[in-house]
Amino acid sequence: MRKSSARLADGREIVYYDEEGHDREDAPDRRELPPVASGSELRWDRLRREWVIVAAHRQDRLHLPPSDECPLCPSRDGRRTEVPSPSYDVAVFENRFPALNGPGGRCEVVCFSSDHHTSLAALGPRRLRTVVDAWADRTEALSARPDVAHVYVFENRGPEIGVTLHHPHGQIYALPFVTPRTERELDSARRHRAATGGNLFGDILAAETAGPRVVLRNEHWTAFVPEAARWPVEVHVYPHRAVPDLPALDGDERTALAELYSDLLGRADRLFGAPLPYVSAWHQAPARDPEARGLARLRLELFSVRRAPGKLKYLAGTESGAGVFSQDVTPESTAHRLREA
Repeated sequence: MRKSSARLADGREIVYYDEEGHDREDAPDRRELPPVASGSELRWDRLRREWVIVAAHRQDRLHLPPSDECPLCPSRDGRRTEVPSPSYDVAVFENRFPALNGPGGRCEVVCFSSDHHTSLAALGPRRLRTVVDAWADRTEALSARPDVAHVYVFENRGPEIGVTLHHPHGQIYALPFVTPRTERELDSARRHRAATGGNLFGDILAAETAGPRVVLRNEHWTAFVPEAARWPVEVHVYPHRAVPDLPALDGDERTALAELYSDLLGRADRLFGAPLPYVSAWHQAPARDPEARGLARLRLELFSVRRAPGKLKYLAGTESGAGVFSQDVTPESTAHRLREA
């Protein structure tokens, strides 16, 4: 893989990750762009003890444009987009409408392919390995910023999830705080260590590996439906070696992840005979907290709101209002259907 970087017309950074055999030509951004939209602020919820991002400038951003107006496609045939190059393998750039920017964090867009009509599931292990390397490289670069406490890598896929662009892409949020989810999980890990002397994430992996909910496994990774899954389709992917984040993965682990994740995404799309809407999220250790990095464990969580062909799971009052989830599909049956898909 070859990495190169440039600047867009308004000063934002763009980074290309090219596979072997892709010759990159200099392609300057010749658009006339206004300054990057800003105005985000953090507000503290004293009851929940959580930060809330208020970013009103994002309200009128582009929403599901037709393919010939997609801003993530390469610039060609006289049309200029967010990616100045006429072709690319993987491209990462600063979001033009970021939820966070300046000294208070950063939001990036990760384009998985120049092909508007493909998906991460269809790209195969080779491209997925390039994407994994890009995720790791951006995590390392963003974690080094003094204003970043936590790097969150994710993909929203499908209009049912709320995506605003059809082009296959994900995002990276470099946050100035540690996410509430991670804080709660770290507290659980501390309590588990105090009570048992063990590592909570390692013990979960060991228990699930021995159970009926494993979907896929290889030498370095195991994918399973968790015992207390909240969503109709929910799969967690754990590395066998305890590592805190994506940059800590070695080459063999990255290749094995690309192979397993490609297989998993294909099964997910076959589950209901149509592309599965999903959120795929990497949980990583906080950037510079030694105690937390010793407790946390890198893992991937993929979940979907689809519960059957043509049917979505909408959050009920107990779920959205009180945080008490109920599940109409057993995790064991979901694991079985994914294994058979």
